Amino acid sequence: MTESATLQSAGVRDEAFAILARLGVPERALAGAGLAASSPITGEVITHVGATSPAQASVAIGRAASAFNSWRSVPAPRRGEFVRLLAEELRTAKDDLGLLVTLETGKILSEGRGEVQEMIDICDFAVGLSRQLYGRTIATERANHRMMETWHPLGVCGVISAFNFPVAVWSWNAALAFVCGDPVVWKPSEKTPLTALATQALLERAAHRFGDVPAGLFELLIGDRELGEILVDDRRVAVVSATGSTAMGRAVGPRLAARFARAILELGGNNAAIVARSADLDLAVRAIAFAAMGTAGQRCTTLRRLFVHDSVYDRLVPRLKQVYASAKVGDPRLADTLIGPLIDARAFDGMQRALAEVRDAGGVVHGGNRIDGIGGDRAFYVCPVLCEMPDQVGPVLRETFAPILYVMRYRELDEAIRLHNAVGAGLSSCIFTLDMREAERFLSTTGSDCGIANVNIGPSGAEIGGAFGGEKETGGGREAGSDAWKAYMRRATNTINFGTELPLAQGVRFDV
Repeated sequence: MTESATLQSAGVRDEAFAILARLGVPERALAGAGLAASSPITGEVITHVGATSPAQASVAIGRAASAFNSWRSVPAPRRGEFVRLLAEELRTAKDDLGLLVTLETGKILSEGRGEVQEMIDICDFAVGLSRQLYGRTIATERANHRMMETWHPLGVCGVISAFNFPVAVWSWNAALAFVCGDPVVWKPSEKTPLTALATQALLERAAHRFGDVPAGLFELLIGDRELGEILVDDRRVAVVSATGSTAMGRAVGPRLAARFARAILELGGNNAAIVARSADLDLAVRAIAFAAMGTAGQRCTTLRRLFVHDSVYDRLVPRLKQVYASAKVGDPRLADTLIGPLIDARAFDGMQRALAEVRDAGGVVHGGNRIDGIGGDRAFYVCPVLCEMPDQVGPVLRETFAPILYVMRYRELDEAIRLHNAVGAGLSSCIFTLDMREAERFLSTTGSDCGIANVNIGPSGAEIGGAFGGEKETGGGREAGSDAWKAYMRRATNTINFGTELPLAQGVRFDV
């Protein structure tokens, strides 16, 4: 029996149920009716999950608000201990949770495990951060005074996550929020409820070991868009981190602003790479391949636009065509698979509409066809597609969540940078060059307008040590490393007078 046949005979459903049992997900969470939990590997429904009602959601937010009152008073290093225990549980469960990510999203095995490693990494980062929530001492113009800033827990943190990173994005927010003193209410994508239930079970284990976690510190809302709207509109939720489309952000942003809540918006990306005349083409080919085809093109940091200098175009593009033709598409549980399925039929239809527009615009399409014989009629496996475009028009100007790479020629770096920046999104970007001047120009204020700008690596695969997020229609929020923790806390400026006089700032006199 072949490896593929063995995996098919094992059944996605049986694998998923075995993992859920090992991770401690209670059977009562898997209902006979409710929200369908499916796998893009075969298109089959694995089980149904009990959905959260609007009334239950409000009660859950209330529990989180009550938890804030006690959790904020726990010393930050002690809060970090809870996150350290969560990291231990994640390390133990890495293979199981990683495989569950594969089953529910269609990511290849190494990407599924890599997503759990991101969770572990951000927990490690947050544990160290729990002893580094630093304020500043500020120079004051008044004698016998001291001025400083302090940071305090903000309140309930709402997290709305997307299917493509079903657990990592939650962890970026939750690990920081927990050490900052905030409870977390999580509304995962309705396409990936099982990984959320598994993560919740691991949280319960960590909480049991910690010993005095307040009820409501971590809440889970399973359901559709209505639950996300409840989270956005509830005044007890101080900050909402929402990951999704730009259209979603346009709906969420004003509603949060209307009640003066904080927003961390991680929205669309139409990421580009520039391949300069001096580029190391061997390196560029490898980087482009992963960035454009990895996760079946379903990352917010996926490479979607490629500007190639006219002098190297005819050497680079034929090599890319060969790589695209040879990359194995198939069951993501197989060790040699590089590209798994699209998440569902809607994603496939969106891809085909974009390719029709490419042809109408005069583009040449290489690949993009659906592959039969893998997973069954309800699964959508596609060949990655490379589109040679005469100009940046039509679908090139927007994000299509599929493995489509638009390739265009350029002659001058100024032209490439102008085209690079001429889209609404501003998430991630890169340039391949061995010319120091070109590299520095790309990273300068007149270069890339994105939140992430790289040199000689692709736009995809960010590390948690750097703040993640973008500009323009990507939303402007930041998650994970650097000083992103400040979004989960409130700042207070404090002035202390330890003298006997009362001098006023700016020389103001008010004698009474």
